Amino acid sequence: MRTVSVFDTTLRDGEQTPGVAFPLNYKIQIAKQLDKLGVDVIEAGFPAASKGEFEAVKTIANLGLSSKICALARIVKYDIDAALDSEADMVHIFISTSKIQIEHTIQKSREEIVRLAVDAVEYIKDHGRICMFSAMDATRTEIDYLKQIYKAVEDAGVDIINVPDTVGVATPFKFYDLIKELREHLNVPIDVHCHNDFGLAVANTYAAVLAGADEVQVTVNGIGERAGNAALEEVVMTLHGLEGIKTNIKTEYLVETSKLIERFSGIKVPPNKPIVGANAFSHESGIHAHGVLKDARTFEPGVITPEMVGHKRRIVIGKHAGRHQIKKILEDAGYQVDEERLTKIMEKVKELGDKGKKVTDLDLFAIAEVVLGELKKEEKAILVDEVTVLTGNRITPTAVINAEVEGKKKVTSAIGVGPVDAALNAVKELAGESMRIKLTEFRMDAITGGSDALAEVYVTVEDDEGNSFTARGAGADIVMASIEAVIHAVNYLMLMKKKKKHD
Repeated sequence: MRTVSVFDTTLRDGEQTPGVAFPLNYKIQIAKQLDKLGVDVIEAGFPAASKGEFEAVKTIANLGLSSKICALARIVKYDIDAALDSEADMVHIFISTSKIQIEHTIQKSREEIVRLAVDAVEYIKDHGRICMFSAMDATRTEIDYLKQIYKAVEDAGVDIINVPDTVGVATPFKFYDLIKELREHLNVPIDVHCHNDFGLAVANTYAAVLAGADEVQVTVNGIGERAGNAALEEVVMTLHGLEGIKTNIKTEYLVETSKLIERFSGIKVPPNKPIVGANAFSHESGIHAHGVLKDARTFEPGVITPEMVGHKRRIVIGKHAGRHQIKKILEDAGYQVDEERLTKIMEKVKELGDKGKKVTDLDLFAIAEVVLGELKKEEKAILVDEVTVLTGNRITPTAVINAEVEGKKKVTSAIGVGPVDAALNAVKELAGESMRIKLTEFRMDAITGGSDALAEVYVTVEDDEGNSFTARGAGADIVMASIEAVIHAVNYLMLMKKKKKHD
């Protein structure tokens, strides 16, 4: 079975995303996570760019990871020496080869560019390192010249060549033809690096592999210059799921890795992002949800499952929901619903959806309780009496909550990066060891304008068994609205747990 190598450039090209900068401690954590994920090569950075960049690459190169560590360098002795001194396993050199870039950037003759490339490769090989050569802007370079320079560096002993679509203008059929022609002309392994300016980075990378490329350059979540790079998770699962082409990626860590990069980069993953987005395995439509509850392959690709990538399947409530999914969600929470009451509950859910409201689990259960007359105040596991939050420019944000937890008085306190974080950490403390919870989603919308604006907070809370619950809180006090939403969610998770024990 064919295997393709994965070269991850999140720490180099990914960090070139406008507004993104990873401090050293983040870079170390990212490198360790990429190694855990199973990438073959980690491009750790551009050592000649700054002292900090040099130290970062050198630190990562000495972590003892299984992945090979690569350093980027221009075809300049200073850059190459910095890359060699960083102790990286591989040096990735590049020089412009397209007419427009030669004329407007490096202003050298084509013959001189070939000579510089050959000299650089020989210099790196003389130092016993793996060498990758990139013809920058390859997809806008005349094919004869591209073949000439790649053949010259191959003869000089280069280990692998990279074909970059630097400005994202390749299309899958044309890129396939280019890689196929180069594959027939060269003996060294071929690597590809695609940008996403026209949304074709993953498709171009996929086409290149079909044409004979041996390695793919990717970034987690597709971050990178301008519109980004080919997304690691999409490329890998396309190869695994649709072509049976393997990589060394441990796919069960894809969502975990995506969330780490989302957090460290500050770039939120859209819910509709393939493979790792919150909606990737979520179903609201009644027809879809009914089918998926019977057999997930009815309305999912089938060749991949949420578990394969570290995800979870979700049946979501909304105005498009059908009877089967509403009944299943209610029954899973311990509610017994006959057909007549189910119809009433569904009417209320659709009415809420028609008003443009996001229908949370809390909304569904609140509707069910009105119709069924089930949950009484005394059944709630946590009843909050008083909340005190301290914050200021010289005070670590601290929250103190007085509450009744399953009939017993309890006072808890916690700190956080801000008042909301501190308050939510205090709620986690209230829930205790028997109910370990984590906040997987937090969103706030202003309902009205002005400094006294009403805010609506949406949260998703997950327990240690993987059960999740969505809830909302609203009010002029953002901290209290957040606590209200999380307490609602925790109460229902605890109640569901209790009901399951009794059943």
